[in-house]
Amino acid sequence: MRRKKLIIFIPLLVTAMVLVFLISAALNGKIRQNKLNAIASEPAVIFADLIEESGMTIESRILPPEGFQRTVEQPNSFESYLRQLPLKPHYAIPRTYTGGAVRRYRPYQAVVDLNIGDQNLHQCADAIMRLKAEYLFYRQQYDKIHFDLTNGFRADYTEWMSGKRIRIRGNQSYWVQSTGPSNTYDDLWQYLEIVFMYAGTASLEQELVAVSVEDVRIGDILIQGGTPGHAMIIVDAAVNPDTGEKVFLLAQSNMPAQDIQVIKNTFNREINPWFTITKDSQIRSGRWTFNSDDLKRFEE
Repeated sequence: MRRKKLIIFIPLLVTAMVLVFLISAALNGKIRQNKLNAIASEPAVIFADLIEESGMTIESRILPPEGFQRTVEQPNSFESYLRQLPLKPHYAIPRTYTGGAVRRYRPYQAVVDLNIGDQNLHQCADAIMRLKAEYLFYRQQYDKIHFDLTNGFRADYTEWMSGKRIRIRGNQSYWVQSTGPSNTYDDLWQYLEIVFMYAGTASLEQELVAVSVEDVRIGDILIQGGTPGHAMIIVDAAVNPDTGEKVFLLAQSNMPAQDIQVIKNTFNREINPWFTITKDSQIRSGRWTFNSDDLKRFEE
């Protein structure tokens, strides 16, 4: 009799355990999905009164904090160019060079709508160099487009325009005439991908000039050179006309190669996504912490 009861009880126990497992898995899956949904919708900003969701540029999407006004910039300047960078729709998720979503969550506020290519090259310093190069390209200031490779070789776009290409042998780089003259955007992008491949934060930091914290402006760069290093660029600025205090918007790309993102200020929610940059302030993005000594600028 005991054996019969045991035989009946065991299947019932197994069935109950399976049901408990399935219910638990379903609940856990729902919780995980809710967390993922929350992360995906995180760009909804902490302070919606500073966000105009329909805006499709940095200037039209992100409003200055109360009491601040955007700085006055010349219409065709690099400063105005950065302020007018196109944005993907509000709630857009940054994508990597493969087209996949950026897996590791980062505190971004908006995603810049620019092509980043299909190779793992468009990272932090590369994004900054492309912004400067594209601005100069559209202004037809081709002779000002040049960057130093990590080995110190100066890569001038005007040489690339003439049909020359860069050859690398060991630690040496040199130009070789390879094709006829050409100057299209595709030519510029091919040139930039070579620069992305052989330059980085270490080389970019060396060719930039130091900036006084009192003289910070749009287009300035926070950079720590290294392997890896990191860099962010100031893409907008606003000033309080009564106090003279300034605030700034920062943008970055990252690893793997991904869309440029305007980042949130998770340490000062009163002005998020704007940042103050003073002599004593620290600017944090992920595991990177910048201070005023890291401020640099492209040499004019």
